[in-house]
Amino acid sequence: MRSHSPFLRPLAIAALAIAVLGVTGCKWFRKGNPDYAMSAETRPLEVPPDLNLPNTAGAMQLPPTGAPTTPQGVATSATGFNVAGPRDEVFAKVGDALAGVEGLTIASRAQLLGSYDVAYEGSNFLVRVVAVEAGTYVSAVDPRGLPAAGSAPKLMAALKAKLGG
Repeated sequence: MRSHSPFLRPLAIAALAIAVLGVTGCKWFRKGNPDYAMSAETRPLEVPPDLNLPNTAGAMQLPPTGAPTTPQGVATSATGFNVAGPRDEVFAKVGDALAGVEGLTIASRAQLLGSYDVAYEGSNFLVRVVAVEAGTYVSAVDPRGLPAAGSAPKLMAALKAKLGG
């Protein structure tokens, strides 16, 4: 005589059904997207909408109209001025003028680059000499290439007076 529990048979059937579902995967529950049936190499690339086009919000901004400019088109500022003459001649004149400034140290000079690395009243910056359309532009810039602050405007005013720019 066999003594089976009345719950054993339904429990065995439920376990068998769970095993069949587990073996077949979730195929019955898939939504049927054909892209997932393809191999990974042939599936279309999905790009988020904000990455489709480059951000062009500030691409065509014009400079402010109130900025004073010289005839050569170079903006005038407290850290730059124009001098008449070729770049190499002006570079030599700037070197002579810098040598005559009290409290200024020239750390290095690079004629090919048109720059002097100077230290003046606690500020370190470059004095750049660049050829423009009708002459040469002399400016003071920091290591990032931005207009130098600190004592640079004072030095540039003294150079402008010495060079007649």
